Amino acid sequence: MLKMTKPVEHIISTYKQLSKIPAVVGARINKHGNKVTSRWSARNLDRGKTTKSQYEYTLDKDLNVVAQSDFGVDVTNVLLSSVSPSEKYQAIIREERDKDGKKQFLEVWEGPRMLSSVDLAALELHGEVYADSEFSSLEWIPDESAVLYVAEKKVAKSEPYIKRKAIKEVPNPSLLGCGESNGKKGEEYLYRQDWGEQLVGKVSGVMAVCYLQTETFAVLDGVPDDLCVGQVSFSSDGGSVVGVAWEAARKLGLIFCTNRPSYVFELTLDGKFKKLSAKGLSVHSPRVTHGRVTWLQRTSGGAHNACHSLVTRDSTGNVTTLIDIVQTSVKTANGRDFFGVYTAGLPQNCYTKAGDRLVFSSSQQNETKSYVVDLDKENARLVELNKTDMPGSFTILDMNNDVIVGLASNMTHPGQIFVATLPPKGLEDSIVWRPVSAPAELPREVADCTVECLQMEHPDCSDAVKSFSAIYMAPKGDNLPLILWPHGGPHGNFTNTYSVEAALFAMLGFASLSINYRGSTGTGQASVDFLLSRVGSADVTDCKYATDQTVKKFNNDPKRLFLYGGSHGGFLVAHLSGQYPDVYRAVVARNPVIDVASMFSTSDIPDWCAEEAGFPFTEKGPVSEEHLLAMRRCSPIVHVHKVKAPTALMLGSVDKRVPFYQGLEYYRRLKANGVETRLYMYEDNHSLRTLPVEVDNLINGAHWFVTHLDS
Repeated sequence: MLKMTKPVEHIISTYKQLSKIPAVVGARINKHGNKVTSRWSARNLDRGKTTKSQYEYTLDKDLNVVAQSDFGVDVTNVLLSSVSPSEKYQAIIREERDKDGKKQFLEVWEGPRMLSSVDLAALELHGEVYADSEFSSLEWIPDESAVLYVAEKKVAKSEPYIKRKAIKEVPNPSLLGCGESNGKKGEEYLYRQDWGEQLVGKVSGVMAVCYLQTETFAVLDGVPDDLCVGQVSFSSDGGSVVGVAWEAARKLGLIFCTNRPSYVFELTLDGKFKKLSAKGLSVHSPRVTHGRVTWLQRTSGGAHNACHSLVTRDSTGNVTTLIDIVQTSVKTANGRDFFGVYTAGLPQNCYTKAGDRLVFSSSQQNETKSYVVDLDKENARLVELNKTDMPGSFTILDMNNDVIVGLASNMTHPGQIFVATLPPKGLEDSIVWRPVSAPAELPREVADCTVECLQMEHPDCSDAVKSFSAIYMAPKGDNLPLILWPHGGPHGNFTNTYSVEAALFAMLGFASLSINYRGSTGTGQASVDFLLSRVGSADVTDCKYATDQTVKKFNNDPKRLFLYGGSHGGFLVAHLSGQYPDVYRAVVARNPVIDVASMFSTSDIPDWCAEEAGFPFTEKGPVSEEHLLAMRRCSPIVHVHKVKAPTALMLGSVDKRVPFYQGLEYYRRLKANGVETRLYMYEDNHSLRTLPVEVDNLINGAHWFVTHLDS
């Protein structure tokens, strides 16, 4: 373990070193298969924000790189971009900021020539364009005459009941103060539900179409008022729009939640609306080709993230389940274990050239893996695609004319871009990946780390689900201090991909254990369902068992064990600190859930509080004391009086998911009980990911651990 005379300065210099490493955030391959356009993000510390750049690679017929850009081009202010089917045009939604605020522009380019640039606010047709991960779209009609996007619905302005008018506005000066108004009166403060965390202000989306030849715009009519739309694209013939419509009577937080009631819909351009999926489902990622629509779906309600089925609807309206919900595991056609579909979305371009197969990626225990599935029948043939020689995760970014571009990554290798031609049916195992981008240069302390994916199982356990997994990362050395790191969710998972936090801890001499406790995604629906009604118990047991087994296996220092986690991970580290007060030396908790009962009334996801505590969510009828007690009993707050470990809390003041009052209550009780405690309050949301906030909370968190190494 490195002895530091000036630990803060060392942590800062270490973070600055890691912050210079860019990350791949996307890539596309052109229709000829000879050009990859990649997008990268980088932490720009002096500007205090994450910047994005575009970088191009030229390939030969064998997919080898023969040329590449000299430098990246800054595209930080590009919110959305889309290349037309012929690749003759590109549409861009660009955001500019000045002293008067921000403006959004729709630009259309043909090579170096800008054909159009429209100030969208000046149209007064709609509100801000959606550029988030849930609703956003920017899509071309097949004949390239129009583009489609989603924006906030424009609402009529409202005025106070009593408002003095300027004389020039009043037709009769004797009626001063009584002038008529075009705006609605008395609705100035009317509450309008939005979609919660990181979607604040997004109330109801509309589909807008720009007809390029005339630069005319239209908002598509025909969507029922009780639905909110997003993820839209044109149908194969351009005569309609296909997308997702969410039930909007009660808007629960949407981001990170795949369980909201929704439909795949089709809307003709003349306003005829039709639902393509059944009621009682949650759907996303509809993808269109040759009259076919394929999407992901699961039952609505229940766990916020869960296993999906993959279904397809052909041109006759027949719906087929290609991949069903997987309870534990099944075998792929090439004999690999498959635990079900767990993904934030299908690739935008996921169909083969013939339209008879589809590619996607999915979390699978400790890794992300990629697959190709036939589209011809129920329970279709599924093949796991071989990865590159690099161990870890592989994610498909794009496919065009059967050339795939993907991203390989692990905890000691930041993302590297590869390409391959998808072999014909039955020969998928022969796929050969070729590197596009060069491997990133990492500090030797990270590159030489040990990374091991662990499978754990409780012995002599009668539970229906007994096993879980974890990822251990450690620098060289013996008797290392260990950071126990459970993920949030709880229905999420860690995968073997690069993490700046894990790299920072390793460079400071800490081993880390990222735990996928029972209830995590990527390991079968039965594991997800198991945790419901058992939070604060089974997940805590898993974390303690993982601690003991890891210390025994890797000879970590049992007197220097630390806890680090956010959201539900914060819930777990608070539990562990209270339930095992003599085991862990110090704690860093980021926006932790502390009292599920009080969170029920303040969070954008009250359904989470109910479902995780073991009962269905409802706001009808009387409040159940039994339910409130169940939520309280599973909460870390019941153990706060036993905590001994020094605790640092990082809270977001505009967090809608786990409001900062949760952590503040914990802080006050720890202080009252004489526990060394520090609280950092950031003007940020649940993720604490704006760059100045990340810099501060990572450095302060690392410093908290270093400071308490020998206390």
